[in-house]
Amino acid sequence: MTGAAVNTDHVYKNGKELRCGYTTGSCATAAAKQAVRILLGLPVTEGIGIMTPKGKALQLPAEVLLKEKDRVRCGVIKDAGDDADVTDGLMVCAEVRFPERPEDGKGPEYEIDGGEGVGRVTRPGLDQPVGAAAINSVPRRMILEVLREAAEQAGYAGSLQVVISVPGGGEVAQRTFNPRLGIEGGISILGTSGIVEPMSEQALIDTIRAEISMRTAEGAEALLMTPGNYGESFIRERMGLELENCVKCSNFIGEAVDLAAGFGVKDILLIGHIGKLVKVGSGIMNTHSRCADGRMETLSSCVLLAGGDADTAREILRCNTTEDALLFLREKACYDKAMEILAERVETALSHHVYDRIRIGAVLFSMQSGLCLIGKKAEEMFEDGIFCRGRLGSA
Repeated sequence: MTGAAVNTDHVYKNGKELRCGYTTGSCATAAAKQAVRILLGLPVTEGIGIMTPKGKALQLPAEVLLKEKDRVRCGVIKDAGDDADVTDGLMVCAEVRFPERPEDGKGPEYEIDGGEGVGRVTRPGLDQPVGAAAINSVPRRMILEVLREAAEQAGYAGSLQVVISVPGGGEVAQRTFNPRLGIEGGISILGTSGIVEPMSEQALIDTIRAEISMRTAEGAEALLMTPGNYGESFIRERMGLELENCVKCSNFIGEAVDLAAGFGVKDILLIGHIGKLVKVGSGIMNTHSRCADGRMETLSSCVLLAGGDADTAREILRCNTTEDALLFLREKACYDKAMEILAERVETALSHHVYDRIRIGAVLFSMQSGLCLIGKKAEEMFEDGIFCRGRLGSA
């Protein structure tokens, strides 16, 4: 396929200039626009111009894959720019058809559905209802707009059907959050802005929102929450808890508990490696290293508050990792008290962050030392039977 997308946007992350790409929703819209214009006999060009929801004009190259009297299929290659997007390079196709059934006289209808490689929603609480193709509302509006525009230009008053497909999308979807969200069989057609911003934090937060929405729609009032895979492994293997209502929050702990509060969650049990969650004890709600550190400073202050001496606090400050710090600290008499103080600080910071709207308990562990601490609110949740204590213990 020849041609290149006109997209000159760049962002700066970590001192680097990164090229923006465009979403699967933009690809589907451009493919649908090319296909409907060919079907209705309108002039076409190789580069298809669309307007994103954020007012950015894009011109995307579209390939004609099928051209028949009653249907046309076109495709656009997804270009994620410099973003590490698993859908980069996939072809997003749109087949526009005249309706197979006779018109009912009610006026034109525009139907949008998913085909090969586009997932189906199987659980409530997501952008689309159960049973629908995982084509989110913003891309649906974009596609409807180009259909209506073409029909008006061609003087066509009938209905149209559109099927969006992504060859290879089923395999790629296994490397996304879709199986976890209950979207089966393929990828989602997404994009609230139409543009892919490299290393986008908003994309991750949107995924967290979708997962919380799905779990609360199924009736969950209490959630497990963990930053990542280490936490999930500890929850499953060491605590014996099911991951059915577990939400991965990555580094966005503050955003995640805010979202949970907005969805009416009553209890959260946050379980994570001490290297991440110790930062929360100092009110750091984004635990990525580029945002803030404070790990050793927080630990050393807990040591001093627990009655430890200045030499112990200074030695903690010299440690490179929390694992090293814990191995050193376990030999000190102040260890248990320091962990108790840290647990209280973590739970208090979380409660203050959501203005005490949710009860949030914390469990912290390390890879070498095993269980480090269980906060008082976490203990309350175990006692109330909201979560099962399971097989807690040290390594």
